[in-house]
Amino acid sequence: MTHKYRSTAQQVFSKGALLGAAAVLTVLAPVAMAQDGEEDAVSIQDTIIVIAPDYVPRDGASANKADIPLIETPQSVSIITRDQIDLLSFVDAQQAVRYTSGVFGENYGPDLRFDFVTVRGFTPKQYIDGLAAPVSTSIYSVGVDLYAFESFDVLKGPASALYGSAPPGGLYNQTSRRPENEFSGEIQAKYGSDDYKQIAGTVTGPLSDSVSYSLTGLYRDREAERDLVSADRTLFAPAITWDITPDTKLTGLAYYQLDHVDGDTNGFLPVYGTLLPNPFGKIDPATNVGDPNNRFEREQWAYGYEFSHKLTDTVSFISNSKLSSYDEETPTSIYGGGGLVDDDFDGVPDDYRTVQQYNFSYAEHVDSFASDNRFDISLDAGAVTHQIIAGVDYRNVENKADYGFIFANRIDLFDPVYAPQATLEPGYPFSFNNQTLEQTGLYVQDHIGLGKLFFTISGRQDWVTIENNTTNESTDQQKFTYRAGANYIFDSGIAPYISYATSFEPVLGSDSITGNEFDPSEGEQIEAGVKYDARGLPDGYELLLTGAIYQITQTNIVSTAPSVTPVFGTQTGEVEVNGLELELVSRINDTLSINAAYSYTDSEVTASSTPAEVGAPLPVTPENKASLFIDYTVQDGPLSGFGFGAGVRYTSESQGALPGPFNPVVYTGEESTLFDAIIRYDTLDWRFALNASNLFDEQYVARCSGPAGCTYGAGQQILATVTRKF
Repeated sequence: MTHKYRSTAQQVFSKGALLGAAAVLTVLAPVAMAQDGEEDAVSIQDTIIVIAPDYVPRDGASANKADIPLIETPQSVSIITRDQIDLLSFVDAQQAVRYTSGVFGENYGPDLRFDFVTVRGFTPKQYIDGLAAPVSTSIYSVGVDLYAFESFDVLKGPASALYGSAPPGGLYNQTSRRPENEFSGEIQAKYGSDDYKQIAGTVTGPLSDSVSYSLTGLYRDREAERDLVSADRTLFAPAITWDITPDTKLTGLAYYQLDHVDGDTNGFLPVYGTLLPNPFGKIDPATNVGDPNNRFEREQWAYGYEFSHKLTDTVSFISNSKLSSYDEETPTSIYGGGGLVDDDFDGVPDDYRTVQQYNFSYAEHVDSFASDNRFDISLDAGAVTHQIIAGVDYRNVENKADYGFIFANRIDLFDPVYAPQATLEPGYPFSFNNQTLEQTGLYVQDHIGLGKLFFTISGRQDWVTIENNTTNESTDQQKFTYRAGANYIFDSGIAPYISYATSFEPVLGSDSITGNEFDPSEGEQIEAGVKYDARGLPDGYELLLTGAIYQITQTNIVSTAPSVTPVFGTQTGEVEVNGLELELVSRINDTLSINAAYSYTDSEVTASSTPAEVGAPLPVTPENKASLFIDYTVQDGPLSGFGFGAGVRYTSESQGALPGPFNPVVYTGEESTLFDAIIRYDTLDWRFALNASNLFDEQYVARCSGPAGCTYGAGQQILATVTRKF
């Protein structure tokens, strides 16, 4: 086993892909080993191995833009900490939400490019360090590697009162690794299923009495569950903190990531042979009806700062800005989008094995500048306390996307032969999007404490301008959104709460019936719940238990209906989502870790200009999701440091698309019950772990968006990890 990891590391380093990061970490590791020499002399049998001191989340910064504990936050927030990510060996955001209520991932199966996640039925906006990520036109994910972050925070429900335009389901925020004043870090190697090879590392420490740094790097080379697909990724993320004075701090944050994917990563399998019978049998999940010549390339970077200055004992100023660039290019993307061939148009496949391929090329460039500046004010007026934030945030996003589309070859579904294509690269002759978005928001929040009773009131006014750079036409929209909530914290740690919040999203274009410009879509949510922490339990018990019921309504949705030409849209759509969520994260005596979650999500289109949509549930929104993971660490005796765990995840079936004139038959993905397991050994300086997800390799169809759009769910993945901690 040791020899295998060394040979893998040598292979990865030979590509020079870490841009020097791994070399720096390798040089610094012996220093850490020397510093840890005295600790190494301590008998492991007599030492308690604390593997996850920050397993249970406490901070509600993503929900409040302020230092307010989660127990005082009148809204559902799920935080997947770095300790959880490491223990369960999550490699992307889709995996990270497996044991989180109300959040669904991997509905498109495993993807080597993006993180496809839904929250309470809606696709959330992505934030990095509290600022909007430079997401593309159609996918709200930039795919920065999970290893770069300290935590993955999901704010459920409307968040516009603090963050501006956002869907009513919520958003997620990823917090970058930060410099620390004490020297520490790790070097890590992974090897696993589908020739998964990765080397990564992070290091932090002081450069002087007032300056500290961190440096994170990763290189990954892997294949996919689908045949003839491979991908490599390079990540480099430095940060530096300058404690200018005891009251003033400046942190610089940056990342650079480069991705290449060869082959067809999409599913696009026919419904016959996946959900429905095929006379030639079931389609193997490894089947690839795309082409090995496909190519996906992405380069992205960002750099910015976080500045804080304490003006007085009660007033601080915080400024956070970031400049980002995102470049994505797919010169060749041949896929089986045409489905099984039906040349006689009788509604029945001709031979149930010949698939029509398309070639869809796509390129997109996004430049983004985002800045958030606020004052934090703490006031104590006798029996009443106030934590006030007041600020302005601004973002400017330029987005240009172009595409091409042509017919490609036909391919045998059960004996694929990848014939030469007449045109591999159709170019990008058509414009998909070319616009500039400018948004300015003024916001204020007061978190009021009156003994054990807390009120949180937030309000924000946004002004949005969207300019079409092709036609020079622009749309101006504005909206006021707010949140109001209250909770009471009993001495036992039980905290019931209730809240109401609103959201909005700009909508481009004009109504084909009224001729008026579209209004922003609007969302509202009422939520009631209870939270419980471990304050009434003995020392050594850490936990956060949350339960919530909610109702979300979204209005002013643009729904389309067929006409002679072209397709027109009118702003009559409405959606309602009702749900129940339960979630527990616990760590007991540094021995037992528990993640448990259940969610019930009832979604429905309540109004639409397409009559068939009314009454339909939202796509990829299963009604039921339940999960449980338990991990145990031996703390005493000769097996001290040995640990093992197991988990089970259940997801009910979900509809693949909305019905309509262009999609008369709607298919439903399959339910799944998946098992996970871990076995590991920890010392003060090392971790050896073997993680398995979907242990028994259950095959199921996660989604069918149409007769040619079926995707298998994530199959079995086994990852072995060796980590040297220092």
